[in-house]
This record gives sequence, structure tokens and C-alpha cells, in this order.
Amino acid sequence: MKPTYAIISHALTAMLAAAMLLAVAACRRPPSMPMANAVYYWRTELRLDSTERAFLKTCDIRRIYCRYFDVTMRDGEPMPNATIAFADTLPEGVELVPTVFITEDCMHDAHEGLARKLVARIMQMSATHDIGGVRELQLDCDFTHRSRHVFYRFLEEVRAETARHGLRLSATIRLHQLSMPPPPADYGVLMLYNTGDPRNFNKRNPVLDRRDVLPYVSRLRDYAMPLAAAYPVYSWQRTIYGVHVEHTVEAAEILAVKEMVENAQPALANTIITYHLDKVNINRYTPEDYEAFYRH
Repeated sequence: MKPTYAIISHALTAMLAAAMLLAVAACRRPPSMPMANAVYYWRTELRLDSTERAFLKTCDIRRIYCRYFDVTMRDGEPMPNATIAFADTLPEGVELVPTVFITEDCMHDAHEGLARKLVARIMQMSATHDIGGVRELQLDCDFTHRSRHVFYRFLEEVRAETARHGLRLSATIRLHQLSMPPPPADYGVLMLYNTGDPRNFNKRNPVLDRRDVLPYVSRLRDYAMPLAAAYPVYSWQRTIYGVHVEHTVEAAEILAVKEMVENAQPALANTIITYHLDKVNINRYTPEDYEAFYRH
């Protein structure tokens, strides 16, 4: 039997080693909440035209959350789907954040090794296409009360992997998810779009309506996680009684929601993201509208 002091010494050594590893990981990971104008890029090919490049410069866009691929269930296993093709490069000074959308059914059960495989695939894609300066990964999942526990454990595993590479981890937060404890990530992006039910043919705009946001505003005041805010600049088309109707969000509605949530949590003004970068969306609003969207 080992002497008591030897056991205590061994335990202390292990604790110190663990503390040092955590400190090193913390030093390697970038600051938890970046502050910059940003956009989402949600197309299957990365290619920017002159209008989009001019928009990035005019609006001082410093970050692009770029969807790399989706993870969907196939033959009982989560598999990558709709992987982006890189046909272009970003302007100098614009950071790319690899973003992955995970369908909710992937989180009904735990899948061993998924976190390691996902991070490895993202790092491999970035290296293959010479995408340097990656400092963050983002995961997008419409998790529910049923899938939350599995998803949160998965995030913890991903966060351990990203820490090895000195990367931060962010996660999207939908309005209904504000009622749950914050996910284990460095910060969240509050998705202020797709707030309504497109199947409900009432007078509310399912893309964004302040009346759909209002019930959740009180939860923002005490939400225990740094948040950025993402607003819609896209439109939907619905068929109502055989008639095609475009539901575009008026700039005034976006600004009203922006004011409402920033009154509840002023820090939401620090990082503004629009969804998503596309010439059609750029031309949907005036330069003055975009200046107001991105106003801090």
C-alpha cells in the first residue's frame, strides 16, 4: 500500500497538470465574443460578384459565417450533406467562420466519434482550400427539449476538439430555445428570423414579426450567455389559394425588432449579422437601411 502522502502528492500533481492544460487551452482560444459587422453565407458555392464585394467593403463586414455542409441522418447515421464548393476567395481582412447545420433528428441519440469527425472534416476542408485565419466554428441546430441533452453533450465534445486547435465555438439560438439553459459554447447567435409558422395563413409575416418576438424579450435580460444578433434580409415565397406571394420584411420592422431586443440586452448591438449574403438580398434594401441595420 502506498503511503498517504504519496497518494496526496500524486493527486495534487494530476490536478495541477489538468489546471495547466485548461490554462493553455484558454490562452490559445480567441476572445469569446468577437465584435464586428458580419453576414451569413448560405449557398452551396463560394463565389462573390462585384456587388457582393462592394457590399462587404461599404458595410465594413469583417466576418462571414459560411455554411460548410449540413449533417443529416442517412441509413441511421449522421452524414455530411450538401458540402460547399470553393470557387473564390474572400477579400483581405474578412474572416471566415466555418458553420455547420445539423438536423435535429441527428441529436435524438448520441453518436460516438461524431464530434471528432466533424471538426476534422472542417479543418481538412479549410486546409485543402487554403482558408487561413480560422479562429472559430459555429454549429446551427434547432434543438428541442427532446434533443437538448444529447446536443449539449455533443457541443462539449466539439468544444474539447476546438480547444485543441485554439478555436472558439459558437452556437445559434432560436427564440424558443431561450427558455432552456444556454448551450456549452463561447457565445450564441440569436436568430431573429423564421419567427413565425409559414403554414399559418394569418396576417403575420413568418420571416419576422415583432409580435412573435415580444413574448421572448424578457428572457434576454437574464440570459446567461453572450449573444450576437442575426436579422433577415431575404424573402420567402408562399402559395396562398394558388397565388404566389412574396413575404419580404420591411426595413422598419427589422429596426423595430432591433430596438426592442437591444433595450432588453444592449450587448446585442455589438455584433450584428444579416442573413444572408446575396446580390438579390443586397438590392432589396437601400444603403441607408443597411447602415441602420448595422448601427451599434
